Amino acid sequence: MPKQVDHQERRETIARALWRVVERRGATHLTMREVAQEAGISLGQLQHYFGSRSQMLSFAMDFAGEQSGLRVGRALGALGERPHPRDVLRAMLLEMLPLHADARATSRMSAAYVLEALHDEEVHARARGALLQGRALVEEVVRRAIADGYLAADRDPAVETDLLLALTGFATLLELDVVGPAAARTAVDRHLDRLFAATGAATGNLGADADADADAGAGG
Repeated sequence: MPKQVDHQERRETIARALWRVVERRGATHLTMREVAQEAGISLGQLQHYFGSRSQMLSFAMDFAGEQSGLRVGRALGALGERPHPRDVLRAMLLEMLPLHADARATSRMSAAYVLEALHDEEVHARARGALLQGRALVEEVVRRAIADGYLAADRDPAVETDLLLALTGFATLLELDVVGPAAARTAVDRHLDRLFAATGAATGNLGADADADADAGAGG
């Protein structure tokens, strides 16, 4: 009896193979044949699941987003019931930065995806939609923090969301060794402290100290 293939598992295997290729060589000259070889399958098998390079990249990016969401969920779950919005935003922002192996894979996939999106309308639409969805999640936390009195009522939630997301620009600085993980975390913490300090609602829980061991383990 022929072995039954789990098609979703096969797609995820291909996506992870693509991540590894992008991490080693970048995406500029990425080919489906190279990804198939990395995944240990034939080109024909890969094309059974993805008819084009763009489809393959889109799935890999969607899968990376799902995995990132799961990691954020675990981080938020560790905060307990009714976590402070500062801690929620911190967990969300740090997961967007390449501070550990899985997040680095996602970061590099995102960079490759953006480059692809600049020249492919379908990929552009998908990438834009995903970013808008992520932005909406951050803005919802900000709006709730204002409604609950953690932030001053005169704060503009759209502007504060944009300022928070600007911190994700550290991804490039981290990847190119312009700053280290500790510096990126400190900048995130300082911004959050300033954001919440005006109402006296900051938790005082500076995560930089708690993350020192993680930085040492990451090798800088």
